[in-house]
Order: sequence, then structure tokens, then C-alpha cells
Amino acid sequence: MSTPADTIDMRELDRLHHLHAFTDSKAMQQDGGTRVITKAEGVYVWDSEGNRFLDGMAGLWCVSLGYGRKELIEAAQQQLSQLPYYNTFFNCSPEVTIRLAAKLAEQTPEGITQFFFCNSGSEANDSIIKLVRLYWNLMRQPRKKMFIARHYAYHGVTVATASISGLTDMHPQWDLPLPNFVSHVDAPYWYKHGGDLTPDEFGIQCARALENRILELGPETVAAFIGEPVYGAGGVMVPPPTYWPEVVRICQKYDVLLCADEVVCGFGRTGQWFGSQTFGIKPDFMTMGKGLSSGYMPISAVGVHERIAKVLREKAGEIVHGFTYSGHPVAAAVALRNLQIIEEENLVKRVREDIGPYFQQKLGGLLDHPLVGEVRGIGLLGAVEIVKDKRTRETWGPEIRAAFKVRGHCFANSIIMRAARDCLYASPPLVISKTEVDELLGTFRQCLDLTARDLGVSDFRKDA
Repeated sequence: MSTPADTIDMRELDRLHHLHAFTDSKAMQQDGGTRVITKAEGVYVWDSEGNRFLDGMAGLWCVSLGYGRKELIEAAQQQLSQLPYYNTFFNCSPEVTIRLAAKLAEQTPEGITQFFFCNSGSEANDSIIKLVRLYWNLMRQPRKKMFIARHYAYHGVTVATASISGLTDMHPQWDLPLPNFVSHVDAPYWYKHGGDLTPDEFGIQCARALENRILELGPETVAAFIGEPVYGAGGVMVPPPTYWPEVVRICQKYDVLLCADEVVCGFGRTGQWFGSQTFGIKPDFMTMGKGLSSGYMPISAVGVHERIAKVLREKAGEIVHGFTYSGHPVAAAVALRNLQIIEEENLVKRVREDIGPYFQQKLGGLLDHPLVGEVRGIGLLGAVEIVKDKRTRETWGPEIRAAFKVRGHCFANSIIMRAARDCLYASPPLVISKTEVDELLGTFRQCLDLTARDLGVSDFRKDA
């Protein structure tokens, strides 16, 4: 058990030696330093001061089976004792990596038959960029180099994947995006940008924006379109039902490869194995990660359609690309066992027919709160849009940071949700119970109440 002195020591060591991801280090130190997380079980994590938090974000969208699953720990231990490491370079494959690839072929959309393994979603999307460029070179269409992505999209943090990401805050520090590499088009973010259009009308409009951009750039220069079936970090925007079928049609019409970023949506999160199956997407490439191992080991993968893989096999010769830990046997063993448990416990069906609808019902109940302009979600993905004026959809603005005030109250009241712009997100483990959903969203409503008081929203209970 940690003591207060241990926490002070850890925070000081952290200050001296740890450069955090996505963190303002100066502001963190002014607020007292890092939160030291020491243990976890089920849907809960504990910090070094003994505080317990219901993890409404499953870590970073990834701990699908919850914390402390002995089966995954045992799978790692067994593989460590048998083959702790070998690579996938130079005509070699760990047996368990082969078995994982074969298992993925059973679950991915029709035609996705081959898999290249990486360690993170960023690496997987970076690999897609290279494979797309290679494919068009082999097809003797070397001018096809341009990627089209969407505003608000998140595809990773490498130089290339941060460039195709449409979250503009990610660009200035690094002098991104890369020039002559990516073009961004409208997001299917109806609440923010739909105006007087119906969601279906807006979905068609956003898809046609892709078509217009292809024609503007010239189809002979456009290599691929990449998109998340449902947005993750950019806002959990669920596209109108008209959107993806039209995008599929447009990509096929202009011979543009369709890349589905399934890093967040994959492995049951939307109520199907993959978001592409939920929305009828027909990907040529797809990336997956996070829920692939429930976050217990770093692993990701690129799924490749057979018609693309055939060209790569027959024409590419040696593919000069790979990572030291591509298809790492321990990560592969954990991922394989993770997928088996998802099947054994019928978790995809549970998300689709039981806990997902319950979560969405409870999430929808927040719409009566005066700070809530919209709730949206599917399966075990959800977002709440924080507004100043429900009628006009006016937000509180970046100087107020209302969503971050809500998040602060969430931590203070022992739940973890994520804030960005004017939104709060939730993506709990697939094994969360209905009682735990009630705890998460009931406490979240209390945090909305506390924020309303902070912002001077008077008589908010009556207004609701």
C-alpha cells in the first residue's frame, strides 16, 4: 500500500524524469503533479492515495475486457516461457502470430485476408500510407499519392499520421501537415455544422464534399480516403446513415482506395466485430489496435483486402518495411486469447443487444440537462455536447473550457471521462455491468450539476 510520502516521491521522480504524452507539464506541476495510478480491477483503477475511479474510458478506449483478467495474464506468462521473442523478418514467423492472423481473417469484413502487425494505431496507419503508395506504384499509377482525410479525424502522432489527422491543434508544434500530402474535407458532424439540414441530407452533403475534392484534385492524383467509422478522439461523431454508403460508392467510382481506421471502433465497440460491418463500409485497408489485446500488450495490425494483397505478393518483391516488435509473440498470444474470450462471453452480441442499448438509453437521459445540447453514440461509445444555449447551440467558448470543468468534477467524484473542445466522451469496458453504467452516468449528471453552478446557471433543475 502506498503512503502519502510515496506519492510525493513518485511525483517528484515523475517531474524530474518523465515527459508525458498530451500533457502541459508546466500546468500539471502547478496543479500538484501527476496522478499516480497503482492498481486496477474490473472497471476500476486506484491511485497512490487510495482513491478509486470508475474508468469510463477503458484506459484509452482499449481495456475491453476490464482490468485484472487472469486469462490474459496467463497467456502472456505461458508465451514468455515458451518463446518470449522472435521477429517476423526474413521468412520467419512465430507460430502464435500466424494463428492470430488466421483468427483475424475470420472476424474482419469480407475480403480482408492478410495482416501486417505493428505496435500502435499510429504505426498501423503509417504503414497503410506506405502500402497504399507502394500499391499504386506497382499498378503503374505513380501520380496517385494524395490522401483525403476529414476534419476532426485522429489517425495517429507520427509525422505522416498527424498530418492526415484533422485535429488542427496537433499541427503547429511540428510544422505539419506535410505539404502536398493530404487534403481534408468536411466531417459528418451534424450537430455542429448541419444547420437546417436533416441528418440524412447532411450525410449526403458531406459525402459529396469528398467527391468534389477528388474532382478538384484529379482522380489520377488521389490514392486513398481514410476515415474512422465513428470518430474517436475527434468527438465520437456517429455519421448519418446516408454517409458511408455514399462514400463507398464515390471511392469505387473514382478508383480511390478506402481505408477504415478501426483502432477505436474494432472488436465489438459498436455492436459488431468492426465498425465497417456496422455501417456497411467495404475497406481496401483497415487498421486495428486498442481492443485487439484489451490494452494488455502493445499490438496493432493492418488488414489488407485480398485484391490488394495479391498485387503486393506478386509484384512488390521484398517489402522493405517492418518493426522490431511486429507480431511480437507475447503480444500475439495475449491478443489471440483476448479474441477467444470476446467470443466465449458473447461480448459483441452483448454490446449490440444488451449493455449497449442500456448505455445509450441512460446517456440519452442526460439530454434534459441545461448544459447538454446533444448526446450521441452507438454501442459502448458515447459523447455529450456541452452548450451555453440549447436553442442556438452556442458553446461556452475556449476561454471558459466548460467541458474541462465537467471533467475536473468527474475526477473529484471518482469517475473518468474524457474532454475535448466542448464534448465529454465515454467508452467503458465491454464488460461493464448495468449497475456500473448507472454509477458512471449518475455521477456524471451530478458533475454536470456542479458545473452548472460553477457557470452561474441559475435554477438549472427547474430549467431542465
